Amino acid sequence: MARNKLCPQCDIRRFSVKNDAGEIRVVTVSENGKIELVHPEESLDGFDLDTLYCLGCSWKGSVKSLK
Repeated sequence: MARNKLCPQCDIRRFSVKNDAGEIRVVTVSENGKIELVHPEESLDGFDLDTLYCLGCSWKGSVKSLK
């Protein structure tokens, strides 16, 4: 089974990304660092994929910071 990257602070695997309008998309990050939508019918077009926001705690950062 493929594993998702985890938040370095609280160890959950779901994050959000935002766009300039303040909309969010819920994502996970595969073990190879690919950002994947939880709801595949949505789109990541126009969303900032450089900053992830943890859904479980106050952590925010980049894919490279995940464990």
